[in-house]
Amino acid sequence: MTADSPTTAPALSRKAFWVGWVLSILPALLLLFSASLKFIRPPAVVEMFAHLGWPERSVVPLGILELTCALLFLIPRTAVLGAILVAGYMGGAIATHARVGEPFFVQAGVGLLAWLGLYLREPRLGELIPLRRPMR
Repeated sequence: MTADSPTTAPALSRKAFWVGWVLSILPALLLLFSASLKFIRPPAVVEMFAHLGWPERSVVPLGILELTCALLFLIPRTAVLGAILVAGYMGGAIATHARVGEPFFVQAGVGLLAWLGLYLREPRLGELIPLRRPMR
């Protein structure tokens, strides 16, 4: 296989790789923290679900979904699938908050950070989403 082969991913700088991981860990930690609160179910979480119009029985299943998204996103082999699922989950969170008239900047930021982090740590995404000037 040659360096010009289409199956060879472009080289990734160490700086981009580590910045990508730092940016990826931030949304993953937020998702893991949020999932843990859904499993613990303090009264504030139950009240928030009622305020947002979600039934209490959906707290744990959403926590499982959140945990799954975060773990898939952190595993390099499944990171792209995880990022897609994180984006979908955050889309639902944005819709939920917008429906009750609350700001949704945090939810949008989590999705953006996840994709930016993945873009920096996964060189194959640069081929799919080329920028004018390479960041690598």
